[in-house]
Amino acid sequence: MGPSGHGWREMSGVLYLVGTPIGNLGDLSDRARDTLAAVALIAAEDTRRTGRLLHGLDIRTPLVSMFEGNEDERAAEVVERLEVGEDVAVVTDGGMPGVSDPGYRVVRRAVDRGIEVRVVPGPSAAIAALVLSGLPTDRFAFEGFLPRRPGDRARRFQALRHEPRTIVFFEAPRRVPTLLREIGGALGDRRIAVCRELTKLHEEVIRGTVDEVLAAIGERDLKGEVAVVVEGDHDGAPLDHAALLDEVRRLIEGGMRTRDAARAVAERHGASANDLYRAAITEA
Repeated sequence: MGPSGHGWREMSGVLYLVGTPIGNLGDLSDRARDTLAAVALIAAEDTRRTGRLLHGLDIRTPLVSMFEGNEDERAAEVVERLEVGEDVAVVTDGGMPGVSDPGYRVVRRAVDRGIEVRVVPGPSAAIAALVLSGLPTDRFAFEGFLPRRPGDRARRFQALRHEPRTIVFFEAPRRVPTLLREIGGALGDRRIAVCRELTKLHEEVIRGTVDEVLAAIGERDLKGEVAVVVEGDHDGAPLDHAALLDEVRRLIEGGMRTRDAARAVAERHGASANDLYRAAITEA
């Protein structure tokens, strides 16, 4: 069979991508628990951390490690297990596999070999931070951890200067002040939200402009995992009139009145509602 989603190899197992809690163990779904108990093998970013999770659930499924340094080799081994009919689950230390964590390479190998891949959705630190931030959520860009080398970081920031979407970064807690100063210098004093320890006892979201959040953090020694959400650029980016008009068309096709659609798109991007309205009715 072709790549239509049908005709998986009859003898192959199934690769499960299982979302696990980013902090609060109560966020583990019943389906995730049942899947982890039923598979033949779990490939985990950190076997000790996942082992503690499984122990608390009284699950005795065998574990193998699969982290950034060994993912290529381990992915090949996992696919071999799948090809002889065993089901395998992939988990990370918390959140969804493949999102700034191991998982992509084994999925790619499985897809290339015609093996079925299923997802058991669960918590995501990036999405949790985004919806808590108070910033626009309709379109966003996930950047994860920035490169460590100064030149590479500078080039990444340069590429993001005119990004209109809300941007989500991950950062180590001790490096958050440095990241915020870089954001302020490269992108300006935008609205941001620093989200830490999400779903845990000491969950905290610090909102404000870059300067305001830096002042609020002060000399504090931040703890836990941190996501930083940054407002997109709405002033300096050159407006793509054709793209804005496409957005207006999609809203109209969804049932919105032309004038209301033009106004909504204009407000979102800082464009002229009248110009968009005139262009939309001229096309009609």
